[in-house]
Amino acid sequence: MLMTHLSTCQCHQASLSMLPVSSRMVRVVFLHPDLGIGGAERLVVDAAVALRSRGCSVQIWTAHHDPTHCFSETLDLDLNVVCVGDWLPTSVFGYLHALCAYLRMIYVALYLVFLSGVEYDVVFCDQVSVCIPVLRLSRQRKKVLFYCHFPDQLLTQRGSALKKLYRAPIDRLEELTTGMADMVLVNSCFTAGVFRETFRTLDGVQTDILYPSLNTHSFDQPPEEQLGQGLGGLIPEGVSCLFLSLNRYERKKSLGLALEGLSSLKARLAPGDQAGLHLVVAGGYDGRVAENVQHYAELKKLAAQLGVEDSVTFLRSPSDSQKVALLRGSAGVLYTPSREHFGIVPVEAMYCCCPVIAVKSGGPLESVSDGETGFLCEPTFEAFSLAMEKLFRDPQLRRDMGQAGRRRVQEKFSLEAFSDQLHGYILRLTQ
Repeated sequence: MLMTHLSTCQCHQASLSMLPVSSRMVRVVFLHPDLGIGGAERLVVDAAVALRSRGCSVQIWTAHHDPTHCFSETLDLDLNVVCVGDWLPTSVFGYLHALCAYLRMIYVALYLVFLSGVEYDVVFCDQVSVCIPVLRLSRQRKKVLFYCHFPDQLLTQRGSALKKLYRAPIDRLEELTTGMADMVLVNSCFTAGVFRETFRTLDGVQTDILYPSLNTHSFDQPPEEQLGQGLGGLIPEGVSCLFLSLNRYERKKSLGLALEGLSSLKARLAPGDQAGLHLVVAGGYDGRVAENVQHYAELKKLAAQLGVEDSVTFLRSPSDSQKVALLRGSAGVLYTPSREHFGIVPVEAMYCCCPVIAVKSGGPLESVSDGETGFLCEPTFEAFSLAMEKLFRDPQLRRDMGQAGRRRVQEKFSLEAFSDQLHGYILRLTQ
């Protein structure tokens, strides 16, 4: 099945080269629920910057944008970010998160269509498809491009009959409204397959693959200081081999796997080698999100239980400069989610010449070349530990994999290719 989707992906991408080029400025509005610092937000920001570089007029509309918890590009005055509806609740007594997210995005769409007076040609929306019917209410119907990172209904647990009852209409609404888009893009061939399996009634909807790109600007800045100094003393002195886990503080990211892999590796090392081994667990953290707060505490407790608390540094919402310094100075990145729809972290790591140890499923199957730019493993601490040991004991292997990873990103995930492909889709919609 994967090979079938790969062939489809290549075919759809190749067709864009035949699109005629338009000289008229195309006006694009992005609709996104919460403009924080996750992978979905990174793609939206990169897409907006990419289209602006191609001469499009771009605005980003969102229900939440915190200047202290966002990507730096969204603070650029040339990138117009409009925030409306943040007064609406994100949950009701800690429940009904999906319903509240739907209501917030419906409000944003209603405001755009009926109150803003903004003129636009294409709306690029992602994550929440329920706003698409609202966008169709425009007097002069505009084109809607929906980017599916992953079906939302697969990202939530259904542990009770009440939760299943609550989610049933929401899941159905997601499928119906996704099918109302004029164009649907997905982030990987893996997601294209899951899309077909999940949305059974959308067999007639073509899904083109647009891989997320890497905006390399922040990664290309010259390093100001060495690792440890540049991170303000975050890394203890004497560390000779650093591993990095970079993901949001969410349970589905399986961050405990990195801690268990570290514990297993330390148990096989001589005491003298153990002292130079360290792990940084870094990722997006939002104090408004109960799961982030709870899981951060759970991971610190797990580290203590495993006896590795002195060999682990926990970092919440690292800055761009901190993230780049960590990637440049790490022996390997531990990417622990299973069935991750794409995952930009492995691409970031490879660009920084850092090998990747990832679970052998989902997006990493397409981004990481096993044995060449890193290792694809079963989601067990034993498998992760053995891969970590290879990188720990062989500095030359780390260098070779790092160089191969950078070449792979330049060939497959460049911002230039992403910009050309996305611009082609936008022009197709406006013709």
